[in-house]
Amino acid sequence: MMPDHGVESASGKNQPAWAAARQRRAGEEHRMRTVLLEAAARAFARSGYGGTSIGAIAAEAEVSRPAFYAYFASKREVFLEVVAALRDEFLAAHEFPGIDDPYELGRAATRAFLAAHAANAALLTVVDHEAEGDEEVRAMRDEMRRRPARRMAHYVERLVAEGRADPVADPELLAGVMNATFTRFARELPDDAGAFEQKVEEFTAIYLRLIGVRG
Repeated sequence: MMPDHGVESASGKNQPAWAAARQRRAGEEHRMRTVLLEAAARAFARSGYGGTSIGAIAAEAEVSRPAFYAYFASKREVFLEVVAALRDEFLAAHEFPGIDDPYELGRAATRAFLAAHAANAALLTVVDHEAEGDEEVRAMRDEMRRRPARRMAHYVERLVAEGRADPVADPELLAGVMNATFTRFARELPDDAGAFEQKVEEFTAIYLRLIGVRG
């Protein structure tokens, strides 16, 4: 029997050859799963849920149907994972650790919100349609809307408590209105970078005016 000399891992420590092989396989499986999810997202955005077949997803990913089934049991399963990834992307887009200035935070949050909507407009339309009849999709769609609105409301409440803002309405109501307004207009944003930045400035100004930032 040949000795197992091991392989040096990324951390610089030796690991058995079988462990290194398993790690490589796990990495390859993760990459293929990512390829399939990205292909499915493109296919759903282009053709809708009903108009997308497993064959279409496999063709988009340039793999066989059996390769698809090695990772996902059904079209619905891959769609739910696509929606979950979209939800995570939106929630991550609203995380700005270390930024507390209302002007800077308002601009950063507005830009991230609008950019995420612009990049996923077609897929969001599909998600909204499927949310009408699928509770799991609806729950994730609603989480994409509610958590950022809740975060905004809590931030405005803190600004009020610190005497730094005087909003025109209750912070929770205001956050809901702003979220709905941004969602409505974000899907009609111009492709031109300069025009997009102009919209960011306009929406930021609206947000700051409504929350009544002082100073």
